[in-house]
Amino acid sequence: MKNMQKGFTLIELMIVVAIIGILAAVAIPSYQNYTAKSKFAAALAETASPKTGVDARIADGTVPTKEDIGIKQATANCTSNLLNGFSSSSEAGTIVCTINGGPKAVSGKKITQTRTSDGQWSCSSDADAAAKSKGCDA
Repeated sequence: MKNMQKGFTLIELMIVVAIIGILAAVAIPSYQNYTAKSKFAAALAETASPKTGVDARIADGTVPTKEDIGIKQATANCTSNLLNGFSSSSEAGTIVCTINGGPKAVSGKKITQTRTSDGQWSCSSDADAAAKSKGCDA
């Protein structure tokens, strides 16, 4: 009676390794893009929420400050949150976030929420286009 060997041949193992390599080549960039988008969206949310407080302070006739509207100096998503330009003579200004950490496409990039004197808000960012959310396309 012959003794049957069990196992995989070298060719079969090489094919499996090649398939895993192809899958990794597709999956890793997709995952990095996903993490960049999620980091950008979280930082965008932190710059969007204070807009209501700014509008309320201006409607009351007061100058908005970071403390009044709840902007923290640093958070998990923004290393610095700035409130610029608002004064008793100007209702225009900006809220700026420098993104903290994350993939290269967003790390260290800025998100700027800009308010015009007529109360219109717009968003701009220097982050990579692929990472930007719909709320901040500029």
